[in-house]
Amino acid sequence: MTRHAEEAQLTVQDITVSYNNGHTAIHNASFHLHGGTICALVGVNGSGKSTLFKSIMGIVRPSTGSVSLNGLPVRQALKSNLIAYVPQTEEVDWNFPVLVEDVVMMGRYGKMSMFRIPSAEDKKQVALALERVGMADLHQRQIGELSGGQKKRVFLARALAQQAQIILLDEPFTGVDVQTENAIIKLLRTLREEGHLILVSTHNLGSVPEFCDQVVLINRTVLAVGPTESTFTHPNLEKTFGGVLRYLRLSGQQLHQDADARELTVLTDDERPAVFYGKGNLTPPHRSSADEEDQRHD
Repeated sequence: MTRHAEEAQLTVQDITVSYNNGHTAIHNASFHLHGGTICALVGVNGSGKSTLFKSIMGIVRPSTGSVSLNGLPVRQALKSNLIAYVPQTEEVDWNFPVLVEDVVMMGRYGKMSMFRIPSAEDKKQVALALERVGMADLHQRQIGELSGGQKKRVFLARALAQQAQIILLDEPFTGVDVQTENAIIKLLRTLREEGHLILVSTHNLGSVPEFCDQVVLINRTVLAVGPTESTFTHPNLEKTFGGVLRYLRLSGQQLHQDADARELTVLTDDERPAVFYGKGNLTPPHRSSADEEDQRHD
């Protein structure tokens, strides 16, 4: 697939965010991400994930430090329509009467004139976005009539219609069924291949190794950042979650009837658990050749 001519870049450099009440939500946080990446932002509630998202979107201004997108300051990047946001379900007033296609059309506002009259291209991009998330048949439905998973797909379609290089998703798997979760993951993988930079805030530890190639672990500051394989480890997760994270370790020989008798570790913070095999760095179980083939064609 065709990648963006200019690779997406997100740089967070030594930002500190303090509120008027004196509370410091983030302290000296830094990381850099580039296009063609799905990165998980992982941390306990109150760790600063939402504040970090707000800083990236220009809603909250850091007390110190800077955020840049494609080398541009946040305000300039927003004017250039470089970033899209998929909110949590509970952030939206579902009683407001609006059609599915109208919600998706909001993603085109940055490309319209001040009168916001949709062009033929705007309508085309909305239709394409709804098609990609499997919601084309419900384009005339009231948004409040949809299921949780369908609503999530609509807001993902809005981000697609915006044609932004950088996409932020806030807890995209909360309140959705397995089919919707799999559909979202499949679409995110496609967007990664197209060169998008995707940052996903999630409590869903079990899904992180499945589709994220990078991880940012946060607890008021960035504690670790890097490839999932080397960063999403037991020591790093313990440091990130502290006493909130629980784990169970059992002998693999007592659990398996197959040839893989390595020790089994289960990590959970009451969301979907992460299951790993072996000691030291947490590595997923051996995959069969059939599983790997399915992954390539997913």
